[in-house]
Formats: sequence, C-alpha cells, structure tokens
Amino acid sequence: MRLGLVIDLDVCVGCHACAVACKEWNASGTTGPLSDYQPYGAEPSGVWFNRIRHYEVGEYPDSKTVNFPMSCMHCEDADCVTVCPTGASYKRTGDGIVLVDQNRCMGCNYCAWACPYGARELDRSSGTMKKCTLCVDRIYDQALPVEERQPACVLTCPAHARMFGDLDDPQSAVSMAVRERGGYQLLPELGYNPTNHYLPPRKHKPIPTGEVVYGAWAKVKKLVNRVVKR
Repeated sequence: MRLGLVIDLDVCVGCHACAVACKEWNASGTTGPLSDYQPYGAEPSGVWFNRIRHYEVGEYPDSKTVNFPMSCMHCEDADCVTVCPTGASYKRTGDGIVLVDQNRCMGCNYCAWACPYGARELDRSSGTMKKCTLCVDRIYDQALPVEERQPACVLTCPAHARMFGDLDDPQSAVSMAVRERGGYQLLPELGYNPTNHYLPPRKHKPIPTGEVVYGAWAKVKKLVNRVVKR
C-alpha cells in the first residue's frame, strides 16, 4: 500500500482552504503546535505543511493561471530519510507515509536541504523539523465515519481538486484518475519516485477578446438603442 494525494491543477482555484485546514488540524496532531511568528506584526510568518504557488502559463489571450499546491511528496526513495543522522525521519513500511519523530529530531536541517520540494520546515519554537503527515492520526481513526478518514486538506477543498488513496492499487480512484488524465510526478528525473501526483490542466477554448468582444458589444448596444427609441 502506498498512500498519497492526487491534485487536479485544472480544478484548484488557489483559495488556500487546504493550507488553512491542514494547519488547523495538525496544530494538535502528531507533530504538536505549528508555530506562528509575529502573526500580527509587520512580517508575519509561521510553519505550514501545505503551500500554494501561483503561476501564469501561456501567452495572452490564451494564458491561464495555474494554482500549484505543494507539500511533502512521501517519496518512495526519500533522501530526507537517508540523510537524517538520528533516524528521526523515517518511512512507514505499511503505507509509505514519511514522518518525523519529534522526540528524536535535533533540528539539524539536513532533511530540509535534501528535499527538492521544500516540503520541510523548521519550527523555531520547538527546534524540530515538521512536515505533512497525511493526517495519519485522522485517516486511521476508527471513531470517525469511513468517509471522514481522509486528510483535512482533501475534506475541506471546495472545488474537490484533491484526492486521497492507495496509488499501489490500480483500481483505486486515485490510480484511475492518474491513468485517465495523464497524471505526473514532480521532478521524476531526480529518482525519488514521489507518491503524490498532479493532474494537468485541460485545454480550454480561449475567451474571445479584442475585436470579437467589441463587435459583440456593438451589436448589443445597437439593439438597446432600438428598444429605447421605441
């Protein structure tokens, strides 16, 4: 079993709801509070497991804003685990989730330097490294209904851009989505074999601009003038 996320870049609207829900749930989860630094100051900052990048692709008028959520990829061959001198960073054999043992982490930053996705953040308050846990304390909680045993980011996404499941199971919803939509890994050439996948934006017809829009507006204006004169 290899649990992970599939994110549909065509659907994500960049609302940051997933990032906020992630921080809210994990504040009392397995890693402890996610610290904020000067939250009401001139330069607020803090620890976040999930961050959303925004990119403009294509040429106007056929350009498109792509919202790109990024968190730990839970790689199959995770260098963050290999370089950890204390064994605090480890990969679970049963489900492939990469975690950090807060009691063994000494905050040396080796894992952060090894991660090409920028997925790890040092909590300056605790002095330990923190990262996405796939809400491991939630997805295995037998007290919750089955449909709620998913990461907080998946449950809260208003656009349903995020999916969670077993990517080792070819019949799972996430595996089928990857096959049908041409889902891809981020930076596969590095050889880390990340579990998380992204679904590419679909091709859409360009929105009429320039002369086309002006011509349509001119016709509407003439029609309105006729109605007013009557």
